[in-house]
Amino acid sequence: MTIAHDVELPINGGHRQPGGLDASIGFVGLGHMGSAMAANLAAGGCRVIAYTRRPDRAAEIQARGLEPKLNIADLFDCDFVISMLPDDAAVREAVFGKVGEDGLAAGLKPNAVHLSMSTISTTAAGEFATEHGKHRQCYVAAPVFGNPDAAKARELFIIAAGAADALDRCRPLFDLLGQRTFVTGADPQSANLVKLVGNAMMAATLEMLGEALALVRKRSLDPAAVLSVLTSTMFGSRIHKIYGAKIVAQRFAPSGFVLPLALKDVRLALAEAERANVPMPSVSVVRDRMITGLAHGYAELDWSALGLVAAEAAGIKDQADAE
Repeated sequence: MTIAHDVELPINGGHRQPGGLDASIGFVGLGHMGSAMAANLAAGGCRVIAYTRRPDRAAEIQARGLEPKLNIADLFDCDFVISMLPDDAAVREAVFGKVGEDGLAAGLKPNAVHLSMSTISTTAAGEFATEHGKHRQCYVAAPVFGNPDAAKARELFIIAAGAADALDRCRPLFDLLGQRTFVTGADPQSANLVKLVGNAMMAATLEMLGEALALVRKRSLDPAAVLSVLTSTMFGSRIHKIYGAKIVAQRFAPSGFVLPLALKDVRLALAEAERANVPMPSVSVVRDRMITGLAHGYAELDWSALGLVAAEAAGIKDQADAE
């Protein structure tokens, strides 16, 4: 697999101009990430039709420059429909519909693009691509690296895969949503595999950060000072800096990515590894630590709460308020 990425120099404050997009965009999945992404599309001049099941959110959705709709069928005439949903089951319902209601595959017009930006299994991605293909529609997988703050700031990293012509049509949208797009090939499953591998690596990094900072705390060193040394030398990545600061401050709420969703991604990565006969022992440890966190009642906390789990395992009891 050859991964291509955008190399043009950015303009206009660090973001390339979208080059014009005379198309209607449907959006399914208005959580913290999806709401920010949809608002950026609207701010970029796109007409965005947002599907919600909650009439009480209409005013909020309109305030973001979106057109709220309570029926997914109102998206069927769109040229693009973006889904940003939590798991396989939610995307499957959007694609196939529920009892008494058509889904995107049955309702979208030929040549429309379903741009799936959710983190899902490769098996599900293949299933959805096949179903859309039966209806002469396009399916592009484009999961993202980044939290809700990055989504608001248009600083997402987009991992995209699909047919070349469909990817070209999606590029103006990518330019409005993120800072850089990487293309992993024509098979949508490849983008989801890269995203799962990345999330597994981040989870393992958070576990190691939690263990290391628990050690220095227990040896009476200042964890903030130690983190500064680490992130100023060999460990200067965004995840070390952003999530290390959360662990040092012991602030695990509000959450950018809750533990149950992180556990879902780790399990998906392990399932991919098992199918390929690739042991991932460190990721297996992280899975168990996440389950420990859920057993302790941390389901609403950010996945950096792996640092809280590590501290408790070390016998450190004076954690700050995590609520």
